[in-house]
Amino acid sequence: MTPSRAGEVAGRRTWLFDLDGTLVDSCPAHESAFRQAITEIAPGALASFRYAAHAGASTAEVASHLVPGDPVAAGRLARRKQRLYREYAEAGAVAVLPGARRLLERLTEDGRTVYLVTGGSRGSVERVLAACSLGGYFRAVLTSDDVPVSKPDPLFYAYACRRWAVDPAGAVAVEDSAHGVASAVGAGLVTLQVHGAEPAAGAIAVSDLDEIVSLFHQEQR
Repeated sequence: MTPSRAGEVAGRRTWLFDLDGTLVDSCPAHESAFRQAITEIAPGALASFRYAAHAGASTAEVASHLVPGDPVAAGRLARRKQRLYREYAEAGAVAVLPGARRLLERLTEDGRTVYLVTGGSRGSVERVLAACSLGGYFRAVLTSDDVPVSKPDPLFYAYACRRWAVDPAGAVAVEDSAHGVASAVGAGLVTLQVHGAEPAAGAIAVSDLDEIVSLFHQEQR
């Protein structure tokens, strides 16, 4: 990131964060919950299931993809997966990623406004935030239960901005997945991508959350 772009990003007062894969390492728990639910409800879909291909999508969307044309089975699969994942979260299987707490603390100490924009269900998100002691950093939380679309649809982030009266031109989003980046970029947000295996179109790639923290140290020089 160029110094001028780094200063532009660090100077923004409103920050919107994704949760899974961005602030918490929940992928192993999500994948385990999906595999167990698929084994129980749609075992024929297990051999072709690759969790990485669905990162950033809602559980309901993934379930519909796994059992196309059968909304009853898809609904059962989604509900079972969510129950299993919530059990994992409550058992401490979801860890805060390095740098996440430092970044959130820095933003809130500086008086910046921080929101959470996640494709997870509200019940699952609330359990993760409680288990990881992260809930206190966010002014408000938007989940897949609040929006009629899923990431990568830009309407997901656009809805968040309208709901909270956020000007996309003056805010920054932090995402990890291509789905999340596409939603944020499509809504007009400057978007930082962390932990990405491959750069997503339109995003500013950063190596990790601590690199974002370092932007604020540079701003003070």
